[in-house]
Amino acid sequence: MIRKILIANRGEIAIRVIRSCYEMDMATVAVFSEADRTSRHVLFANEAECIGPAASLESYLNIDSIMAAAHKHNVDAIHPGYGFLSENAELARRCEAEGIIFIGPRPETMEEMGDKIKARQNMIAAGVPVVPGTAEKLETAQDALKVCESIGFPVMIKASMGGGGKGMRVARCAEDVCKMYYEAKSEALSGFGDDTVYIEKFIENPHHIEFQILGDKYGNIIHLYDRECSVQRRHQKIVEESPSPFLDDELRERMGQAAVAAAKKVGYVGAGTIEFLVDSDKNFYFLEMNTRLQVEHPITEEVCGVDLVKHQIRVAFGERLAFRQEDIKQRGCAIECRICAEDTTNNFRPSPGLIHKLIEPQGKGIRIDSGVYQGYEIPIYYDPMICKLIVWAAKREYAIERMRRALYEFKVIGLTTNIRYLRKIIDTPAFKKGEYDTSFIEANSARISKVNSYHTVSEDMAVIAAYIDYIMNFEENAPQLPEDSSAISRWRAFGLQKGVLRI
Repeated sequence: MIRKILIANRGEIAIRVIRSCYEMDMATVAVFSEADRTSRHVLFANEAECIGPAASLESYLNIDSIMAAAHKHNVDAIHPGYGFLSENAELARRCEAEGIIFIGPRPETMEEMGDKIKARQNMIAAGVPVVPGTAEKLETAQDALKVCESIGFPVMIKASMGGGGKGMRVARCAEDVCKMYYEAKSEALSGFGDDTVYIEKFIENPHHIEFQILGDKYGNIIHLYDRECSVQRRHQKIVEESPSPFLDDELRERMGQAAVAAAKKVGYVGAGTIEFLVDSDKNFYFLEMNTRLQVEHPITEEVCGVDLVKHQIRVAFGERLAFRQEDIKQRGCAIECRICAEDTTNNFRPSPGLIHKLIEPQGKGIRIDSGVYQGYEIPIYYDPMICKLIVWAAKREYAIERMRRALYEFKVIGLTTNIRYLRKIIDTPAFKKGEYDTSFIEANSARISKVNSYHTVSEDMAVIAAYIDYIMNFEENAPQLPEDSSAISRWRAFGLQKGVLRI
């Protein structure tokens, strides 16, 4: 039996896994870097172990340190979360060799589907539609130009081992190819340690739609329907929803069958995602497979009523899937917004710092997967996403209303976040109507980026008033300041120089 699980990750996903483990009566071990000693996931777990300095390469990406922690705490399994080592075949192999269960797919599957060229080859063999392009690695820029001329412009030059929008360049004419080819290779090498690139036909303004899949060790594979992930900035998802407002029942059925066929071709075990591009004529093409849990998995959990983490663990332990395809139904609509500590008015620059005050929305149909708390200082070393706000409602229009209200209630004082930016997205007519694709942010940038001075000023005043009240209450209940501090203003005594609040 699995009695104790080490979570090889940090932040909100580590807490998400810990919660499911608690419900399954399993002990948990958190690992943390020196920068994360006071992180929320460290406080949540039964046990915790420091695995190195702040830099990810020396901590969360250090397989030797993670395996040492696993043996020290005598764990039965390791859950990798997403990001970091979640798609690292070496970690999965080390677990196999050292008698620890890896909660994820087989290392061979990770290698086959992590390599985008091999993944394309597998999908072609499985009869799953793929975007026209190369099925082999490109050797030279001249080879790339020949391929481009044969399939037609525009094209996307992509890193074979890439992900997260890195190692991708669009070439719209022959003059672009050489430059984009070398830029993609350079970014791929620095980001993934492999400069192999390939080419796909660039589909203009598609929908980015993914299907959640789940498989066991006995060949049973099902899908848990779709997620619309087309609200993106520079290939990074911002808002996701399920079900997709673009798909009809017939197309949803065909895409679900293709997702299951793709997973069966590689004997998939565990939770994973098949990503598709869908053009304006509703032709769909395989994009890639993510052999891990996705950031946006909560919206699938909300509409399908399934705890994906629990089923990941059960499948890893050797249990059969607890349900068949016909048992899975979509109910209502769920929307997820990624709350990030970043300044959207300053080119989305990360905004780490101390959270002086945190007010999270509450009420029916609201879920928050968070990695922060009031008084926590967000470090500079990691991804700026601090939590995910998820809402569910019986109808899409009600879910949008609920998300608008939740974003208005959400207050993070002490640093800059993207909450106002998310409000603008939700209020955009194209989003409300469900008539958007991957060009949404670019097409609506003027509206989304526009500052509403009245609402901004009135909201700032409300936040300032609330914070002054907080400080005054703090003064009443705090020990008296030293006698020699009389010449220091109360603002400066509390670190607020020149009487200006940072909100």
